[in-house]
Amino acid sequence: MFNKGGNAHMRREALWDRLYLSGIDSRAAELARENGLGLEIAAFCYAPNLEDRTVVDAVRRDMAGVERFWFHAPFAELAPCAIDPLVRDVAFRRFRQTVQAARQLNIRRVVFHGGFIPHVYYPEWYVEQSVQFWQTFLHDVPPDMLLVLENVMEPSPDTLVSIVQQVNDPRLGLCLDVGHANTCVSTTPPAAWVAPMAPSLRHVHLHSNEGDTDLHGALGTGTVPMGDVIDAVLRAAPQASFTIENQNALPSLQWLARQGYIEGAL
Repeated sequence: MFNKGGNAHMRREALWDRLYLSGIDSRAAELARENGLGLEIAAFCYAPNLEDRTVVDAVRRDMAGVERFWFHAPFAELAPCAIDPLVRDVAFRRFRQTVQAARQLNIRRVVFHGGFIPHVYYPEWYVEQSVQFWQTFLHDVPPDMLLVLENVMEPSPDTLVSIVQQVNDPRLGLCLDVGHANTCVSTTPPAAWVAPMAPSLRHVHLHSNEGDTDLHGALGTGTVPMGDVIDAVLRAAPQASFTIENQNALPSLQWLARQGYIEGAL
């Protein structure tokens, strides 16, 4: 059983109440229930699951006994910045289904990928088309929803920050994926993403790698200066929550305990 960190880490205690586990770990719901953590629903990363009643029912069962949630939207082949308007239309439809599915599950916070692909989209095009897409999309999004755009293949935070600034809507924020910020496509060290994103940063995905490919490795492994990044977020964006995005979250929970962010071990 894990618990909040002790009094010596009052600033770090804030992490516990905003800590989630991703459903890419098959034990995430169980660990979340046992330890009072949140759950980020990952079952709908595969878009056809949005229309599969058996998947929806399984997610409802996983949610039982958990009190707080994020919902991860589908992303494969869904590009709001696509050159072909028909592809943008598909993204719009799937994202609309995503918001509807989240609301049916009483979840109000949703993570989306921006859809940027280097050497396919010019950054200026990416920003321009994304601003148009999200301004239109938000017309029918209820005021109590929070949507965040996650970095995946962006080399720096600049484009995502620009998109959110230009859309200028409190329902649209940012998600810093620390592992993605440490891959070969990123020209900006992970900790350096925090300050530019901080005013709009609402969520953080925690995982690591060796600085090349996207491994979704445990915290404390690889080359991500994880403690520096977490501390920078806690200082600059105290409103942000965190999801451990590993296929096995337990080693990362244990690392957080060893570093004093939480207490306890299994």
